[in-house]
Amino acid sequence: MDKKKLLLLVAALLIAVTTAFAARSVFSGGGVAPTAEAVPVAPVGPKVLVAQRALPTGTIITADSVSFQDWPKELVQDAYFLNGQADMSKLLGTVVRYPVPAGQPLTQGALVAPGDRGFLAAALGPGMRAITIPVSDTSGVGGFVFPGDRVDLMLTQSVKSGADQELKAAETILRNVRVLATDQATASEIVEGKSVVKTSRTVTLEVTPRIAEKISVAETVGQLSLSLRPLADNQADFERVLASGDLKVPEGATKEQEDQLMRQAMNHPIEGSTTFVTGGDVSRFQPSRYVPPSSAAPAAAPMMAAPAAPGAPAAAYVPRPSGPMVRVTRGKTTTAEAAGK
Repeated sequence: MDKKKLLLLVAALLIAVTTAFAARSVFSGGGVAPTAEAVPVAPVGPKVLVAQRALPTGTIITADSVSFQDWPKELVQDAYFLNGQADMSKLLGTVVRYPVPAGQPLTQGALVAPGDRGFLAAALGPGMRAITIPVSDTSGVGGFVFPGDRVDLMLTQSVKSGADQELKAAETILRNVRVLATDQATASEIVEGKSVVKTSRTVTLEVTPRIAEKISVAETVGQLSLSLRPLADNQADFERVLASGDLKVPEGATKEQEDQLMRQAMNHPIEGSTTFVTGGDVSRFQPSRYVPPSSAAPAAAPMMAAPAAPGAPAAAYVPRPSGPMVRVTRGKTTTAEAAGK
């Protein structure tokens, strides 16, 4: 083999080896990747006030319903509330005029402030009414009821029962009623991050027209008291609504759809299927049931001693029996006796 052919063979081997190493580097990822062009990042603008959750019409703005978040600078509008410029003390207690989806900025036109025309009407849901009832330190939960809370309404009354007795009874006539305002305040006062507890004299509630009529009548029957409900949804009440047939859950509904239906149902007052307690449930010396006066045995009048014959002993005084009475028939004779004998 001459020298020229040998050089060509060596050059071919070198080229083959170089090509093999290059291919190996590419397939093993060891090669230099092509440089990607930098994606331009939109400049971050100021923080704007956005909804933390979906805010339907009539929602009262609270500290946990909104927050400030970064927003692209080119999308910021003049109507947005900007961090450092918006006064949150004035925004808390305002009412949403139209629905705001979760994560969307709130605009100045979306909120109605207390004192503005139509404020209370904006706070009401569709088809709802506002009614005000008087409360005291005890019936108003000691001032721990704030606008936006939900309460149950209890009616305490005394009913005239048989045998000249009064039946003491307390009944929960309404559940899950939203508080719109306490006195003339539609938001709780915040001092150093804490809500100030104040005793109110009146409470304004959001109810349906029929419930407003029931409350007006209940005020003439007995004393109304508030019972504060927890913030969490009440699954038991939702099941009662389903059992009553007022709400229909479609077949094959997902968990998200059921949760949405439950939130919608729990945003309305609940009436019917009330619970009650009578005096007999509290004390054994109180009657436990109502006895219509017409069906009760005639009360025995106090029997005084009749004029005694000369030389005869005076008749003993017979006191009027107390407690519930029952009518006992023995043969042809019917007598009224105290229950329990």
